[in-house]
This record gives sequence, C-alpha cells and structure tokens, in this order.
Amino acid sequence: MNGTVTQAHTDVVVVGGGPVGMLVAAELAAFGVRTTVVEAATRTPDQPKAGTVHARAVQSLVRRGYLPGVYAPGAVSESEPFHFAGLPVLNISVPKGEPRPILKRAQADLEREFEARAAERGARIVRGYRVTEVRQGPDGVEVTAEGPDGALVCSGQYLVGADGARSTVRERLGFTADTSPATVSALMGLVRFPDPDAVPRGWQRTPRGWTVARVGADGMGLIRTLDCAGPHPDRSARPTVAELSAEASRIAGHPIAMTDPVHITRFGDYTRLVHHYRQGRAFLAGDAAHVHLPIGGQGLSTGLLDGLNLAWKLAHAVLGTAGEDLLDSYEAERRPAARRVVDNTRAQLALMREGGEVDPLREVFAQLLALEQADHLISDMISGQDTAYPARTPGGSVWEGTFLANLPLHLADGPSDLVRLLGGTRSLLLVRSQAGEFAEQARPWQDVLRTVTVRGTLPCAALLVRPDGHVAWAADGGGPLAEALRSWFGERHR
Repeated sequence: MNGTVTQAHTDVVVVGGGPVGMLVAAELAAFGVRTTVVEAATRTPDQPKAGTVHARAVQSLVRRGYLPGVYAPGAVSESEPFHFAGLPVLNISVPKGEPRPILKRAQADLEREFEARAAERGARIVRGYRVTEVRQGPDGVEVTAEGPDGALVCSGQYLVGADGARSTVRERLGFTADTSPATVSALMGLVRFPDPDAVPRGWQRTPRGWTVARVGADGMGLIRTLDCAGPHPDRSARPTVAELSAEASRIAGHPIAMTDPVHITRFGDYTRLVHHYRQGRAFLAGDAAHVHLPIGGQGLSTGLLDGLNLAWKLAHAVLGTAGEDLLDSYEAERRPAARRVVDNTRAQLALMREGGEVDPLREVFAQLLALEQADHLISDMISGQDTAYPARTPGGSVWEGTFLANLPLHLADGPSDLVRLLGGTRSLLLVRSQAGEFAEQARPWQDVLRTVTVRGTLPCAALLVRPDGHVAWAADGGGPLAEALRSWFGERHR
C-alpha cells in the first residue's frame, strides 16, 4: 500500500457490498442518486451462505423489476412445503397472481445481480477497500477506507451501513443494541462425502443434536450440525473438516467421512437487535442491524426488505422531495419486523433442544400446525407476508401500511396488473375511472407520482402505493389525499 489519498464525493456512501448493500445502491442509482459502495472483498465470495428468499421479499423484488423470469403474469395461487423448528409441517401459500412463495437462489448470485444493476445505473463500486474510520456531522458523513492504492476518503450526504454482523459502521458510530449470548454450537460445511449413503438426508434429530444435509450425485454436499448442549468454548476458532466430520458422526451415531472442504463455518444463536436503525445521517440495514440464529432462511429476506424500504425514502431525502420525518419511518417500520424474526427463531430453537421434555411440545405443535388457521399464521410469519406497517396518517384506512396484492387492473389500453405498473421510481396513484377528483388533488405532486385510472377492481375509490408495494393512503380513511401527499413527499404549490 502506498501513501496516496483519494478524495471522492457522492450523495450516499454504502459500506458493505453484500446483497443488501448492492440492492440499496441499485435502488438509489435508479432514482438518479449518486451512490458509492465501499466493499472490502475484491470479488463476490462463492462460499455457501443463505440460499432461501421468502415470499414477501420475492414479491417485493419482482415489483421493483428484479428477479427476471421469476414472475409469470396470471400465475395461479401456489403453496410450497416448508419447516418450522425442523418440523416439515408448513405450507407457505401466496395469493393468486404472485410469484412462487419460495425462491432458492444463492446469496452470491443475488449479490452479483444487484451489483450489475447498480453499475449499469451509474453507481460506483469500490472493491478491495476496508473501512477504518466513519465520521458524521450535521451536514454530511465521511468514510475512510484503506486499499491497495492507499486511502480512500469518501464523503456524502448520507451513509448506509450494510456491512454485516461485524459492522464497522455500527461500532464506529456507537449504535447500541439488545444482545443475547450464544447458547448452542453449530457448524456448516460444503464438503465431499466419500460414502454418500452414510449421510442422513434432510432434517434429522437425535438425542445428541441435529444434522441437516443434502448431497449431490457427485458426493459434494452441504451439511449443518446443531449441538444444543452449549456454545463452543472458542467461537473464533477456525473449524476444520475433521471437526465437522467428528461432530456430524457424534450426532448421527455413526461415522460420516468428509474430504475436500470448500468452506466450513461456525455459528450459534447469538442475537443482536440495534435500538435504533438511524443515527443522524447514518442508517443500518441487514445483519448490521439484526443478527439471529440462521434458521428458516429469514435473515437474507429481512435484510433485502430493509434495503427496499430504506432506499426510496433516502432517495427522496437526497432529491429534496421527502416529507417531514420520512426517514424516521424506516426504523418505525423495519425494527418491529426484525424483532419478530428474532423472536420466532428463538421459539424454534426452544422446540429443537434436546431432552425428552421437549418431545410432547413438538407433538402438540405438529398437531396445531396441521390446522389451517395455525399453519397460515406461522407460514405468513416465516415468509414475511404478515408484515404491515403502521398508518402514517391519522385515522388511516385499514389498507394503509398493508402490502397490496398483485391486483389485475383494467386500463384504457387493456389489461395489466400491479407488478407491471410499479417498477419505476415514482409512487403509484390508482384511481377508479369515476373518481377523477383524486387525480386533480394529486396534480402538484406529479413529479413523484404516476397516476393510473383503472376500471373497477380497486378495494376503494383510490389507492396510493409506495415504490416498495405498501399502501401509503387509501380513499376510505386517513383524511384528504393532499394531506397524505404532504406527509410523504413534502409541500407543493399549484
């Protein structure tokens, strides 16, 4: 490294180039916001991480124009099996017209897709630079990073820390958090199995713990182990293939040989949830804000929804079209969602612990989840489809804050649907053909709105839909449309 110092100025600095950081950058760049991503890794690592994207995240990404090929117009309602605490009893369903409820996509592939989209839209991606200092003042932020060509000093109006569980942004700026220590020890490895028949497939519980495994035809496979007896004495110790093989063999009760490790990692049920997602001009998203036991594939989806919620609000703040306190709504909406994930992963672990006293509880849960109402409640919680944000307008409609289903919409030029209308940067005002007075009220905000007249199908005379798919206002409650628009996008004059 040499002593060169490079100065850069941008609108938003994103620290962390994982899938959440790259998605935020892609969204900001779509709005025309100058964005710089600073990432320590020189390339996207292919090590196995999360691979499940749940229904609400899939639906939201499709509405924003991502995941090409996932959405088919006119899709019928679908249901896919899933697990809760290792019980294969859930059926995650989606309404008619939505993509399939579960997307299996490697985290690395999502990161590459979002990075490519961000670069195409003009975002600057700086790889190989590790952030060492973070500062903020009343008018902006400054990030210092060290890389192969010296120091990079990047300043901007706002900062997004999407730099993972060991977030430098969180530590340097002193974000406080609720934490709980680890109580279990877990391993995950991508390895080769010389004897694939010795590997117990799927979720397997024994008196000594859990194994979760899948094996390919070539003998390569991914295996996870969970020991609920206590945390590992040295969380920082580098795991080896010999340790993973011994642990899997001990839990299964017979030898499971492993060779050719591609990647092995150690984890547990340590939890962290920051008290505040915003501190001045700095925001946290994804694992930088919340960490929990990685069970059920909820972490990646929760982080992606953080990014989609924050990005459009931050873009309006940069462009000067944000209503008062719009940025504060990010924490008000997303922290409760993360709290719910932390709580349900704890509940699942309680059902997975060893001991005969847990068995009757698991049997009761399995019977409960066989009931349609219970299955629906838990499935929507796991898939994020139960998330509704608090109403922002006094006396808001029951629709306000909910995620609007992909309604079939009949326009003057033919049939369409919400997904095909919502991919741009402007919010969407849907108005019934006989309710033109709402379009007139919204005229001063046409720089941030797309007004579409539809024939029938709407649940009320008019709906204001945010870029992330949630309803911002509805005509059957919440006061005049103009007041709601002032709240979201600031004052306008005719």
